[in-house]
This record gives sequence, structure tokens and C-alpha cells, in this order.
Amino acid sequence: MTQVTQSGLDVKTEYLYNLLARIKQRPGMYLGKCSITRMRMLLDGYGMARSELGLPRTKQQCEFDKFQDWIQERFKITSSHGWDSIILFHSADERDALDNFFNLFEKFQNGESPLPS
Repeated sequence: MTQVTQSGLDVKTEYLYNLLARIKQRPGMYLGKCSITRMRMLLDGYGMARSELGLPRTKQQCEFDKFQDWIQERFKITSSHGWDSIILFHSADERDALDNFFNLFEKFQNGESPLPS
């Protein structure tokens, strides 16, 4: 069986962070408009599609799951609001929230403490 690859990555295993990088470069192309809500819907759809195809969760997906806790700790939120809602609440609008998502996600990926210094 031939494995489908995109940009040298095996899409059956690790692809999520590559996708996020491409969305960051051209959000309108992937999301229709710059919107954190649309980003959340796309990522939910990505996970659902992988599940429907019987593909196992990847290391990147499992790591991204920890972003929720990181965001909750950063903004001192204990409610069940999703990372997207929390970021949107602390942003001017959907576009600003999407920009803030990418900034926060970069800090998360770099292993920064969720608490601002």
C-alpha cells in the first residue's frame, strides 16, 4: 500500500503542525476569513476525518490536546470554555484572536510557561 505524502510528511502520522503553519501563512485560503472560530472548526474536522478514516491519533494531536490546559492556566480559567473561546474573549475580534492563537501556540510549542512573566 502506498502512503500519501504532502511536503515530505507522511499524512498518516504527523501532519497537524505542518497544516497549522500553512494556515498561518494563508488563513483566508484555508478558513475563508481570519477567524479563530473557523480555525477551531477546521481542527475539529481534521480530527474527525482522521477518526472516520480509522487513523490513530498522532503524537502532535496528543500534544495539541495539552494546549487547552495551557490556555486555561495562562488566563486563569477553570470553566469548560474551549481554548478558542478563551482566546476570543481576551481579543478584540475574530481576526485578532486568530493572530493571538498563533502567538500563544508558538509559546506553547517552545515550552514556555503558561503564566506570563
